[in-house]
Amino acid sequence: MKPERIRLFIKPYCGWCDEAVEWLDRRGVHYEVLDVIADAKARKEMFQLSGQTLTPTIDVDGEILADFDTDELERFWRELGIKAEQA
Repeated sequence: MKPERIRLFIKPYCGWCDEAVEWLDRRGVHYEVLDVIADAKARKEMFQLSGQTLTPTIDVDGEILADFDTDELERFWRELGIKAEQA
C-alpha cells in the first residue's frame, strides 16, 4: 500500500513528536506537519479525528493513531502494510 496523504499533528517541544518526526524521516516518509499550538484549525481537526488533544497524532489516509510512541508507530505502520520506500 502506498499512502496518498500522511499528516503528523505535533506540538512544539514535544519529545514524542520529535521522535515521531525522526522515525518518519529515517525511513524517507513524505508527510505534512501540522502544529496544533500555532494552528487552531489543525488542533480542532486533530480532536475531531482522534477524540484527543494529545500529540503526536498521525493520519495516514484516514487511519488515525493518537498519542503514540515509536514502538506503537512501528506496529501501526506494519498493520497498514506500508513499506518505508512506498511512503
